[in-house]
Parts: sequence; structure tokens; C-alpha cells
Amino acid sequence: MANGIDHVPVLLDEAISALAISASDHLIDGTYGRGGHARALLNSLGPDGKLLVVDQDPEAIAHANVHFGDDPRVTIKHANFSDLVFITREMGWFGRVDGILLDLGVSSPQLDQPARGFSFMSKGPLDMRMDTTTGISAGEWLNDVDQATLAAVIKDYGEERHAKRIAQAIVKARAEKPLEDTHQLASVIAGVVRGRPGHHPATRTFQAIRIFINRELDVLSAVLDQLTDILAPGGRMAVISFHSLEDRLVKQAWNRQAKPPAASRREPLPKPFKPKLKLIGKPVTADEQACRENPRARSARLRVAERLYGKAA
Repeated sequence: MANGIDHVPVLLDEAISALAISASDHLIDGTYGRGGHARALLNSLGPDGKLLVVDQDPEAIAHANVHFGDDPRVTIKHANFSDLVFITREMGWFGRVDGILLDLGVSSPQLDQPARGFSFMSKGPLDMRMDTTTGISAGEWLNDVDQATLAAVIKDYGEERHAKRIAQAIVKARAEKPLEDTHQLASVIAGVVRGRPGHHPATRTFQAIRIFINRELDVLSAVLDQLTDILAPGGRMAVISFHSLEDRLVKQAWNRQAKPPAASRREPLPKPFKPKLKLIGKPVTADEQACRENPRARSARLRVAERLYGKAA
């Protein structure tokens, strides 16, 4: 496609529309991926608009520099979106941002590269790091972690009911030969459990390991309240999630900022509450055509919130 952007993100049009962008806005694409959102955001801006592009994947940043590095409206940062408070303060954008877009989880280009180790569809090293410049790989962790911790990770982050059986099989297999590639790990898992119809038995385990290695839920949980303060009054944030645990974190964090806490017997008189956020519409899901074109779209969910005028009490 034109501009070297060959990946159309799920719920792209819906997210861009929900942000209600004006030509001179200051926007943030906190999960650049391969530039699908960035291109759409820039197309909504005029010459006075500004876009901050952030991604923790060095390959994504290299892509951004090639395709957007010459645009004076664009600032590119190699960072996790958890660093946005620091970055926006440094840029003088804190409290002045009109729109933030996050597309959570692993991107399709990352899944499609065997060398990244995110997928068992092709043989590749057990890496799974979104930022390959830091942290331990999935293989290093899997060959060292104790069985109980491994089972807990697979259960909690993969919602896998056979977690104990899978963890036991992995520990047994690595005692005979260290785990080195995605096919080896997927084969071990397939040897002890059967997948649901249409799903490989290793799907949930791979997902769980990736989420753990990249601390995805910890990072998201820590940053959700901070993102509100980055926004200008009337600014909006749109978050696209592909995992029920991610979506639940977004929903809970935004409800805390938008709705008064439930009544309690211990505190019969409610505390004063001034909302910081307004929830915009209901969660949006992909239509059937989008799901046919991209099966990953079936689990996608878009939530949108707007910062209210004034400060929280």
C-alpha cells in the first residue's frame, strides 16, 4: 500500500472517529506497530497539528523513522506507553493532549515474524519480547522457572484450565532437552492437552507467556489512571483490547474515574465525588466483514472516554 503502511488495524475507522479530532490537535499513538493508526491520525490533522508516536519495539521505531521521520508534525520515541507522563512533561504536552490511542497486545506484524517467537505457526526462537533490547526472553524464563510459578502464569494470564498439566509437561521436557524454539514448546503442550475446535492447544499458553514476559497487564494497570491527567479537558482516549483481562482493567479503571463508588454499609454517607472522565458510548466490536478479513478482530473491543473539564476533587 501507499506510504509503506501495509497493515490495516482492527477497528481503525471506529477509533479515529471516536477521538473527534480537530485539525490543530495534539495526538498520541502509544502503540505504533506498523503505522496504520499513525497514518490515519495524521490524515485527520492539518499543518498545525502534532502527533507523538511511541512504541517499545525497536523494529516499529525503525519503521516509523522511515515513513514519518521527515514529517515536521511527528515526534517519534522508543519507549513504552507507561513512559507517557514523563515524555509529555518533557515535551510540554502534559495536560494538553487532545487524543490518545492505544492498540494493546501483540501486533500482526510481530506475530508474522518467526524470529520474534510470538507464534507457533512458524518455527522460531522462544523470544516473545516486544522490546528486544531489554529483559529476558521467554526461552530463558521457561528453562528456569519453577513448576508452580509456571502453572500460575499459564492459568492467570492464559485462563487455561489445564495449566498444571501443561506446566508439568514443560518442566519434564526441559529436563531432557532445553526448550529452544516455538515448535518444540507447542509440541510439548499438544502432547498433553487437546485444543478447542479450531484452536491449537498451545494458544492460551503462548498468550500467557507473552503477557508475563512483557508485563503487559502490570504496565496497563499502572498507566490507566495516569493517562487521564495527560489529556486536556475535553480530550479523549481510545483503547482497543484483544484480551478479556485487558478489557476488564480498562473498564474498571475508567469506571473508578467516571462513576461514584458503590454505597457501603461501613460508610452510609457517600464521600464527595467529582468525576474526571465521561464514558463515550458503549464498547465497540468489529463487524462480521472485519472478522472474516482478520480472525483476530473477533476478540477486539474498543472503549472510549473523555476527560471532563476541571480537576478532580
